[in-house]
Amino acid sequence: MKDKAIAILLCASAFLSGLAQAQPTSTTAPGQKPVSRVSPLADGVELTAGTLVLRITALSPSVVRLRYAPTGIFGADSSFAVVKETGFVVPKVDVADFSDNVVLKTGELVVTIQKPSLRVVFADNAGRAILSDREHLPFQFTPDGFLMWKEMPADEHYYGLGDRGVSEDRRDHAFTMWNTDAYGWEESPDPLYKSIPFFIGMRSGHAYGLLFDNTYRTSFDMGKAYRDLYSFGADGGELNYYVINGPEPKKVLERYADLTGHMPLPPLFTMGYQQCRYSYYPESRVREVAREFRKLNIPADVIYLDIDYQDHYRPFTINRQYFPHFEQMVRDLGQEGWKVVVISDLHIAAVPGYKPYDEGVKNNYFLKNPDGTNYIGPVWPGPSAFPDFTREEVRKWYGSQYADFVKMGIRGFWNDMNEPSVFDRADKTVPLDVINNTRERRTQRELHNVMGLENVHATYEGLLTLAPDLRPFVLTRAAYAGAQRYAATWTGDNQATWNHMRLTLPTVTGLGNSGYAFTGVDVGGYEGDPTPELLTRWTELGTFIPIDRNHAEKGGRDREPWVDGPEHLAIRKWYIEQRYRLLPYIYTSIEATSRTGVPLMRSLFLDFPDDSRMVSPDADSEFMFGDDLLVARVVRECPTSYDAILPKGIWYDYWTGQRIDASGDTIQLTPGNAIALNNDKKKLHLKPGLDQQPVFVRAGAIVPRQPVVIDTDEIPQGPLELLVYPGPNCSGVIYADDGKSFAYRKGEYYRNHFTCEADMNSLRVTIGTAEGKYTPWWKSYEIVAIGASRRPSSVTVNGRRVTSFQYSASQNSVSVQVPVSRAGSEMVIGY
Repeated sequence: MKDKAIAILLCASAFLSGLAQAQPTSTTAPGQKPVSRVSPLADGVELTAGTLVLRITALSPSVVRLRYAPTGIFGADSSFAVVKETGFVVPKVDVADFSDNVVLKTGELVVTIQKPSLRVVFADNAGRAILSDREHLPFQFTPDGFLMWKEMPADEHYYGLGDRGVSEDRRDHAFTMWNTDAYGWEESPDPLYKSIPFFIGMRSGHAYGLLFDNTYRTSFDMGKAYRDLYSFGADGGELNYYVINGPEPKKVLERYADLTGHMPLPPLFTMGYQQCRYSYYPESRVREVAREFRKLNIPADVIYLDIDYQDHYRPFTINRQYFPHFEQMVRDLGQEGWKVVVISDLHIAAVPGYKPYDEGVKNNYFLKNPDGTNYIGPVWPGPSAFPDFTREEVRKWYGSQYADFVKMGIRGFWNDMNEPSVFDRADKTVPLDVINNTRERRTQRELHNVMGLENVHATYEGLLTLAPDLRPFVLTRAAYAGAQRYAATWTGDNQATWNHMRLTLPTVTGLGNSGYAFTGVDVGGYEGDPTPELLTRWTELGTFIPIDRNHAEKGGRDREPWVDGPEHLAIRKWYIEQRYRLLPYIYTSIEATSRTGVPLMRSLFLDFPDDSRMVSPDADSEFMFGDDLLVARVVRECPTSYDAILPKGIWYDYWTGQRIDASGDTIQLTPGNAIALNNDKKKLHLKPGLDQQPVFVRAGAIVPRQPVVIDTDEIPQGPLELLVYPGPNCSGVIYADDGKSFAYRKGEYYRNHFTCEADMNSLRVTIGTAEGKYTPWWKSYEIVAIGASRRPSSVTVNGRRVTSFQYSASQNSVSVQVPVSRAGSEMVIGY
């Protein structure tokens, strides 16, 4: 069985590689016929060429689907990635049949199919080419799979395809989609833990998206084989893909989220600091770590328990030797503001008398060998069975297993090892011929890549059933397109090296560019031992990652903030506090992500698509954190210096408020800038100290902040701070709700918009009318106007002159307190 599985994998890999290298020798694929029949459909068109049928349908004016049936018969129309209710409105399509081609118009797209070769070309209404099949031999089918080629313009860039350990731009790289336990992965690994066959193509400020919805082992060659072609293919299944027009890249992500599902709004505590390791045990060690955080007044919300809390590593059990008072420990930690998240792997120990195994055997819930016996593979508990999560009844059963933990107050579940990982096998996973569904006899060859997705599907839906009013938190390692509907994710077992800290950006933003926005890395590195400086730098960076989770492997040195003495503790604590100060901004941004699909931590090209520098390697060390903050990360050992680029416009140093003019050909710095040594035309030359993580704010931003709290359950004491950075289109927003329940869906939320207008003599800040029924914690706003070069001559609030303002000449700022009014307020500073 083992040798057979390996042989199949090698053959599949060789087939895809061979197709990628194939050069066209004729104008059509071998045996392919020209189009003989054109059949208009209500939402598109169907073309027949010999035995092959191409069906093109419009889901919306900007989203088009293409399906190829080489035998003329389409399989069942189902998808693990695409949701049933997309919200799209099917457009009125226009189909014109000409002698040489067929033209389909959707309102935003013009799709031309050339009859001799079935080559497809996409353009917009203005005639601008979006993407095109290769002119000769656009696709090729064999008994073992297929491959499709697209033209690759010299100035086109590609983003997405999951968390790949290469540059943000995936051009000139090739990838395999096959979920793999990749412990110890290095730079440019392939494959990794996730298979997300979606990317964004970006050229001259215009973007499109392409989702290749195929769960088999698939390949993407983004110009590695040929400088003017990219390709994608699979060793089975259907040639079935979607094209999404932007033209703005954010629009592509928004429509992709509509197509594959939006991430749910996570609970507020998940945006706090999270402490993890393999493993915190026994119970006294867990309490010791939690107690030290509170003793040192370091904000933190989550502590994780890895597999050592389980009895013989069996899911849904408790090791009473290590944790004799587990339930009381969870209650005690909860009273101190801690939320406990526990690991829950998908394998079930094959031990009679173990309740989940007995139930699974009785109800026929496990994956099967070809002979009908349960497949058993070694994992942490020893020989284990694997639930068939592709079946609804199995998902419901598995989700019910969390009942006891939910009653205890466990607040989140970490679904690990769900590629699925299997020990003692060269391919590290379940054999390809293992059967998922005994009725349909679909095998792991087809369904391996969706095991992680369906695992978290079961967990998420189970938690909703057990606690309908509580937002679940599920964390997954493996994923397929659409997994964002159920779980957050992280980039797996990284290493405690400077290079892996550098890879944080292309892996996390790569997930965001793939429609997976709520993500993180193991801060500090999982494998190995970070130096004190590396751990401090990574902690600083973690402040600006959607999920800020510190993690370490068994046997590695401790990673808690205090482990390297008072100097490092002070810096790490301060940056964790800054994360908590930014929680209103972070939560507001994440709520927007849940509606739009645009990630919190994101590549610069998403916000600045018309700036060619934002799609160049120069931008690979920077990212946007929400709409307004730009982080120029430190990725090398100090002392060192490096260059940063800023998009055109006015920017401010987030920490000092100093103004940076990047609107011209040369960056102009405010005298005395604390971080920048100098500038070289369009770059800043930075040399930050150990306690400095350069962050810049876009002019025109209004950034909400709060006082520091010890955890997200604590009510901040004081006003909500609004940092106002005058500039064009000056605006901001705040969103709040209870952070725990689904009451916001019934109007129990608070949303308010802010604007500002500035000239040489005044600054006007307007707080709009509040939306929603929820009452937030703050009773007043503290408006802090950044960039005030002199003391104001007057300050008015709602038309009344006030004298209780503060002016800081060193910070170039003016602070004014404004009481909260749901009807809105206005503050004017005169000079």
